[in-house]
Amino acid sequence: MKFILTAVIMLFYPMSAFANTPEVVAVNAGKSGGAWRFDVTLKHADAGWDHYADGWGVYLTDGTELGYRVLAHPHVNEQPFTRSLSGVIIPKGTKSVIIRPHDKVHGTGPDFVYKLK
Repeated sequence: MKFILTAVIMLFYPMSAFANTPEVVAVNAGKSGGAWRFDVTLKHADAGWDHYADGWGVYLTDGTELGYRVLAHPHVNEQPFTRSLSGVIIPKGTKSVIIRPHDKVHGTGPDFVYKLK
């Protein structure tokens, strides 16, 4: 019985590891001139000023940060919500970027890979 319980817990652990972190649910991006604009939709169980999604970043696959959008307040009654970041310069030849959300309590959430169009 103990083995079965342990197996069930381990089966669901990867899903629960990010249970309280923000999640990127949609990304829309476009290039204007030499820079990109990202509209990112996040979902998070914001609980007030002590625990909320406080930002997201655009990164190259090697981890280089290209831009970061600070979220200055909780969105308790506005879920999911979309915020934008303009002026992101992406190196020529880049085929995809990573959008990585962050919250005040748990840190970074799961990466969202966005293929550039």
